[in-house]
Amino acid sequence: MSNPAALIVIPARIASTRLSRKMLLDQTGTPLILHTLKSAMGSALACEVVVATDDAEIFDVVTAWGGRAFMTDVEANSGTDRVAEVALQFPEIEIFVNVQGDEPEIEPASIDLAISSLASSRSAQIATLATPIRDRERLENPNCVKVVLDADNHAMYFSRSLIPYPRQWDDRLMDREPACFLQHVGLYAYRREFLMKLGELSPSPLEEIERLEQLRFLQNGYRCAVAIVDHAASGIDTQEDYDAFVCRTTR
Repeated sequence: MSNPAALIVIPARIASTRLSRKMLLDQTGTPLILHTLKSAMGSALACEVVVATDDAEIFDVVTAWGGRAFMTDVEANSGTDRVAEVALQFPEIEIFVNVQGDEPEIEPASIDLAISSLASSRSAQIATLATPIRDRERLENPNCVKVVLDADNHAMYFSRSLIPYPRQWDDRLMDREPACFLQHVGLYAYRREFLMKLGELSPSPLEEIERLEQLRFLQNGYRCAVAIVDHAASGIDTQEDYDAFVCRTTR
C-alpha cells in the first residue's frame, strides 16, 4: 500500500526576536532559508517542498533560486497557521509536514520517518519526533521539552519538567535501552482534516501552564504518533548558533 500524498511546508517569517532577519543570513554564501529548503528537498516521501512566508524579500530569494513560495498573512499567529493557509492551495494533499525554516541541517530521513509514522497509524492525527536524552543537564533544562509515550508510541504527555520523574535517582537510567527520557523534536506531520480544524481550537489549560502548543492537541483528545530518531538537528536561535552552523558548513 502506497503512502498518502505528502507536502513539506517551511514557514519562514522575517521577524525574529533573538536573531534579526535570520532567514536571510548568508555568511555561508547562501541564505539560511535556502539551506533548509535544500535539506528538506532530500525527502523521498514528500511530493514537493514549498516555503510559506510573510515577507516579499524571502519570497523573492526562494523563487529566484527556483523554489516555490507562497505569501501568507502577516498577522498569522504561528507557523502552523501559515501551513494551513498553504494547505488550501493543495486540496489533493493528505499529509502536510511543518519543517521550521531555521533548521538548515534537518535530515530528510527524519522528515520521512514522521510522514511514514502518521501514514501507518490508524488513530493518530499528528506525528512528531523524539530523541533520547543522555545528558542530565539537558534533562533538567526546562527549555528541553520532554515527552512520554504509551505502548503504541503515541504521546501521553509533553512537559518542560523531568518526566518520568525518578523517585530515586540512579545514573544508570541515563544509559538504559530503550531510553528512559525523550526530548521532543519540533517537526510535525498533520493530516489535512486535523490541520484545518487546528486553528479553531482554543489554547488549552495545560498548554497555557506549560506554554507548549502540543498539549492543545492532547487535551482536546487528538492522538500524536511519535517516532524516535538517534539525534536531532540543531536549530538556529541565536548568533552563536548561526556562527557554529557557518563553521560546520564552510570548514
